[in-house]
Amino acid sequence: MNTRARAALLAACFPAFILLPGETLAAQDTEIRILCSNGIRAAVEKLLPEYERSMGRSMKVQYGASAVLKRSIQGGEAFDLALLSQPIIGDLIKEGKIAAGTGVDLAASGIGIAVRAGSPKPDVNSPEAIKQTLLHAKSIGYVKEGAGTPAIINMLDRLGISEDVQRKTVLQPGAERSMASVAEGQIDVAFALISEILPAPGVQLAGPLPPEFQKRIIMTAGIASSTKNREAASQIIKSLTSAAAATTIKATGLDPIAKQKRSLRSN
Repeated sequence: MNTRARAALLAACFPAFILLPGETLAAQDTEIRILCSNGIRAAVEKLLPEYERSMGRSMKVQYGASAVLKRSIQGGEAFDLALLSQPIIGDLIKEGKIAAGTGVDLAASGIGIAVRAGSPKPDVNSPEAIKQTLLHAKSIGYVKEGAGTPAIINMLDRLGISEDVQRKTVLQPGAERSMASVAEGQIDVAFALISEILPAPGVQLAGPLPPEFQKRIIMTAGIASSTKNREAASQIIKSLTSAAAATTIKATGLDPIAKQKRSLRSN
């Protein structure tokens, strides 16, 4: 076989390695990196596979408490899109980590009370009822740095039982571990966003916090100021705010935010 024939054969056998001028393998297979709050995790897990298929892009998601993910971003964590609580997205916009004008409110969840599936649901419908439920519980749990934690602490203070429940309170690193503790019978009662309780296996929602103590936690999207995938990140936000996504978002305990209310005041 002459030299020209061997060259033609090699080119036919290895077409995947022939790149256009200026093109790299990395550019051909760019992951979209998403940092996502546990508050909207269940909805994202259901929706992203379809977005990957329709966009033809792989998406790597890191889940956690918004406060923890904020520190990761401040520490230099690479990402393209963040889905975090509204105040934290606002802070990151002010710090220049998230591009100004990209913050979009997606959905909101109230704070609820979780107990083990199959167990009797305690009365949590009034301040006095929830006070007695907490005083009689053997153990109480909530996320140490959760988006709803300030409201939970405020409620305990207003009920006058902070010191009484402190000795039996277990602070968890994240909602997934907190819900697992309830399902395994290690914790009697746990506070979390309703969107973190409803999808969790082995637990049930006893009810939302009474109106006097309730706080709506808003989940907001923001695009990294340094991303090279801004168009793709924008497309994901558009999909998450679409009518098609609303049913899934509602099913996971979140209330989609009306289009006219979506602008982030921090922008």
